[in-house]
Amino acid sequence: MADMLSTAAAAPTVIRRQDYSPPDWLVPDIALDFDLDPARTIVRTALCVTRNGDHDRPLRLDGDGIVPLAVCVDGRQLTQEEWHLEAGALIIALPDAAHKVETLVELAPEGNSKLMGLYASGGLLCTQCEAEGFRRITFFPDRPDVLSRYSVRLEADKARFPVLLANGDPIEQGDLPEGRHWARWNDPFPKPCYLFALVAGDLACNADRFVTMSGREVTLGIWVKEADLPRTDHAMQALKNSMAWDERVYGREYDLDVFNIVAVADFNFGAMENKGLNIFNSRYILADPETATDIDYDGVEGVVAHEYFHNWSGNRVTCRDWFQLSLKEGFTVFRDQNFSADMGSHAVKRIEDVRILRAGQFQEDSGPLAHPVRPESYMEISNFYTATIYNKGAELIRMMALMMGPERFRAGTDLYFDRHDGQAATCEDFVLAMEEGGGQDLTQFRRWYEQAGTPHVRALLSHDPVSQSVELTLEQGIPPTPGQNDKQVMAIPLRTALFDAATGTHRGDELLLLTEGNQSFTFTGFASAPILSINRGFSAPVIVETNRSQADLAFLSAHDDDPFARYEAMQQLMVNVLVGRIAGQAVDDAPVIEAVRNTITDAALDPAFIAEAIRLPSEAYLGDQMRVVDPDAIHAARDALQQKIGAELEPLWRDIHAKTKADAFALSPSAKGARKLRNVALLYLVASGARDGPAIAFAQFDAADNMTERQAALATLASGTSAEREAALDIFYNRYRDDALTLDKWFQTQAFAFHPDTVELVAQLGEHKDFTLANPNRVRSLFGAFAANQWAFHHASGKGYRLLADCIIALDRLNPQTAARLVPPLGRWKRFEEGRAALMRAELQRILTQPGLSKDVTEQAGKSLD
Repeated sequence: MADMLSTAAAAPTVIRRQDYSPPDWLVPDIALDFDLDPARTIVRTALCVTRNGDHDRPLRLDGDGIVPLAVCVDGRQLTQEEWHLEAGALIIALPDAAHKVETLVELAPEGNSKLMGLYASGGLLCTQCEAEGFRRITFFPDRPDVLSRYSVRLEADKARFPVLLANGDPIEQGDLPEGRHWARWNDPFPKPCYLFALVAGDLACNADRFVTMSGREVTLGIWVKEADLPRTDHAMQALKNSMAWDERVYGREYDLDVFNIVAVADFNFGAMENKGLNIFNSRYILADPETATDIDYDGVEGVVAHEYFHNWSGNRVTCRDWFQLSLKEGFTVFRDQNFSADMGSHAVKRIEDVRILRAGQFQEDSGPLAHPVRPESYMEISNFYTATIYNKGAELIRMMALMMGPERFRAGTDLYFDRHDGQAATCEDFVLAMEEGGGQDLTQFRRWYEQAGTPHVRALLSHDPVSQSVELTLEQGIPPTPGQNDKQVMAIPLRTALFDAATGTHRGDELLLLTEGNQSFTFTGFASAPILSINRGFSAPVIVETNRSQADLAFLSAHDDDPFARYEAMQQLMVNVLVGRIAGQAVDDAPVIEAVRNTITDAALDPAFIAEAIRLPSEAYLGDQMRVVDPDAIHAARDALQQKIGAELEPLWRDIHAKTKADAFALSPSAKGARKLRNVALLYLVASGARDGPAIAFAQFDAADNMTERQAALATLASGTSAEREAALDIFYNRYRDDALTLDKWFQTQAFAFHPDTVELVAQLGEHKDFTLANPNRVRSLFGAFAANQWAFHHASGKGYRLLADCIIALDRLNPQTAARLVPPLGRWKRFEEGRAALMRAELQRILTQPGLSKDVTEQAGKSLD
């Protein structure tokens, strides 16, 4: 047995897309029987296997950390000489084209700290199988192009685990002697093993129903701990809205009789789209005004939609291999973004999505971990659940939809779903369906899937008064990325308008398709030079450089009728002033202050839009504008401008803060917008240096009837040194110490605060009795937030780097996936001066020297040093 265990772990190998070959064996049907217990679970598996093609290769069933207690073929138990383990996989030579293969495996869920496979969480037993967790449960060809029909029997102690859930529809259930019971579930739709799920535990159900467009009634259930049941109504409404939206917008109807969601406390991801049994991180299910911010409410709505939409874009049509991950994730992110926009404000949602893209994906594209939307290789697939795959992938779908228009895009998606229903498809399959169904030539566009890096577009506008014409010259290029020094020219759709400076209007929005390295477009009938509005709606995920003046930007911040372009003009106006301040130049910040004044006094604007437009760009975004990031100079410049805006407009901030106070909590778009604007007003008011600023913030904190205003006030205070800061933190902790999700906010707020002692405070919080490395949410709330705090994390002493590296090393022993996700901030060392760069490199090297380091962290840290 010891010899067999020693073969279970293999040295990290590189998997390459070009090496794909179809599976040697298929598994049309699988029957699973679980005897569930946290300490000792027995899994009996019966596979109907069929040889795929004319070959004599043996059956290879993947396994990870498991050993078969018995192996049977066609009813006969094999001797140990008739099978062997190779790099964890079970190898069996089979003579015929079809066989029944059975295995017996023993698991210990309560000891599974990786949270992959079958594990225990807060009294529950649950699973996470994407990407390669099923092999930690039983032996199986663990790859997404092996699709099987699942029959699952669950057995457990009834008092401890009264609820037994699995994929598909419930078939039968019953009681057994000695206080045990069982349930059988069947999923008739073939699916890859990464979509398998089970949950067992003491759960209460928020039950509802949905009638599909063909008249079928679907039973809906959201399963949580009894005490959390009142916090599930928002998630249930989001689910029903999602089901109706997918029918209306994409013509996609739900296919089973039951749809269940379970919320668990310990989860590596946000949620998982397992067929008919979605398993969620509890932060994306539980919400009420006392504990959830408006951002949390939006997160619940968006993630519930995302996982439901996967039923078609991911489950009914899945991925051929993991290099095609964006096929399901990019498309589904695009779908959930549009759903959320329809549920709220299209303008604000677009701004939020672009801000997220720039903060995460643009940084990823400019660093050592840059990779195409369809990667060419990986060592550990869990490292490729990235902003590039998800968010940039969604932008690719958005560009296709923009170029085609709604009707042709819908024709393309209909063809894609109909053609590939029940199949494992590729990104190329999707593009082909768009070409054929949508009637769009996407030959050059395919390069978006192949090339890493963010394209840069330089736009130069020139006016000829004699001919009364305007020439717009566009140049494009992509900086080199790892493994891709030479880039091909992209197809870039750019929505553009030319504004008349005298009237504040334009002749219409034009979609320009940039397909050459240098391309010019001519427009006639302009007696005077117009003002350029480009990449309206953020029509392409590119960085645009223009020759627009501060006066042009100020004009657009007041007159552009495209909300994103108006927001972008305001942000660029601020960036130009801040970059000048950072460089030590004498700059005129009056245009920024005047633009902010004009925006907050424009009664026609949505308060939520105003709040987005008037906030200063983040310190991290400002760092992205610099060749060498100077965290201290960035912080000082931004802090000074924020103080000046606050001081010069102080009466307006006081007025806004007073007038946006609501009598009662509501979740309407107008109420959410008012809260957002009120919180920004509070931020500027405190930043102004007003003597009563901290007291006003504390009063909001103390009197708030909702978490949105309470946490915003706490965050504003946390970046200062007032007595109100300590009082508010103590009150918050004592009030929410027993609510894990809300206590995460307490950790996160302090880790992200602009406080002079943040590094030391984070170190102390890491030793706090309520901090644990075992819970991914708690780790992200403290160390994830700290690593995103550019000023604190990049302390010149390097103590922030060491603190994060210590966490990564300790966490890797428990949960390599979560540990690996903390590595990228150290990988941006090339963007900093040599002192900080050397300190970051030293920590990466220290991480790599740790004995027994996981391949998850090895890949991330190794690439980060290249």
